[in-house]
Amino acid sequence: MGIIATGSYTPPRVLTNFDLEKMVDTSDEWIRTRTGIVERHIADPEVATSDLALRSTRSALNAAGLQPGDIDLMVVATVTPDMFFPCTASLLQHALGASNATAFDLLVGCTGFVYGLAVAREMVATGAYHRALVTGAETLSKITDWQDRGTCVLFGDAAGSAVVAPVPDGHGILSYSLGNDGSNADALKVVAGGSRVPTSAETVANRQHYLQMVGPEVFKFAVRSMVESSEEAVNRAGLTMKDIDLVVPHQANLRIIDAAAKRLGIPLASFVCNVDRYGNTSSASIPLALDEAVRAGRVKSGDHVMLSSFGAGLAWGTMVMRW
Repeated sequence: MGIIATGSYTPPRVLTNFDLEKMVDTSDEWIRTRTGIVERHIADPEVATSDLALRSTRSALNAAGLQPGDIDLMVVATVTPDMFFPCTASLLQHALGASNATAFDLLVGCTGFVYGLAVAREMVATGAYHRALVTGAETLSKITDWQDRGTCVLFGDAAGSAVVAPVPDGHGILSYSLGNDGSNADALKVVAGGSRVPTSAETVANRQHYLQMVGPEVFKFAVRSMVESSEEAVNRAGLTMKDIDLVVPHQANLRIIDAAAKRLGIPLASFVCNVDRYGNTSSASIPLALDEAVRAGRVKSGDHVMLSSFGAGLAWGTMVMRW
């Protein structure tokens, strides 16, 4: 089983570092130096996560030469669903017209797309399903505290999709390494709105419905987990780092990507990096970067491609495939 087509979408509105200078106490130089981010895309107030997902799924289906009715499994990874329930995948299934598809959401933060690919791969491999549409979609601007200069410079909105189906022997998903360390869950979270801290006038006043992050803790975890899970996934695939032709990492911070590249011994030139143009788009970041690489001709048949992610949980996920 493997990816036979990709698609992506970003909303047209662009928020630059210079725009942020007018909103909070920050500067273009400060943001570039610490994150590598120059700009990010922001959805309009009336646009929901499923709206972005609809555009990316249509793009992926067009690339695959398929119709919505050809899909029998849909997985949406997101931390910004349209609503608590029904799941965003159900809303997307209806909007897309994929009436034959079983549909559900995964909530694993920025690792969601890799988790979604792993789940789809196994469900298609059983023969119970034939073609899966896996999407990572986020409107993080909806849960970003635009008064917090430490986090508001980081995030953007986007969606990316992939069609998973049978591929020729020797190709497709070779291995994956998934994991979670719940002892560090407080490092990246939205406190209020769930059953632990239900929504109230007090939680709204205290800005507890916005994303909170302990940056240094997440940075250290990110580098370590990317390296360790990458090594494990490569070993499980029976390969070495020298066999990896292209790495598509979670686009959170250019410094994290650079540090991981050095520790893995893979040239930074072999990494897909678009964090400068989109910022951190959580579960959408890997499929967005992968789709851009595919359309730019950076991914060729026979290439060994590695997807590596980390995020809330704290969770991690790396996948190795032969294109």
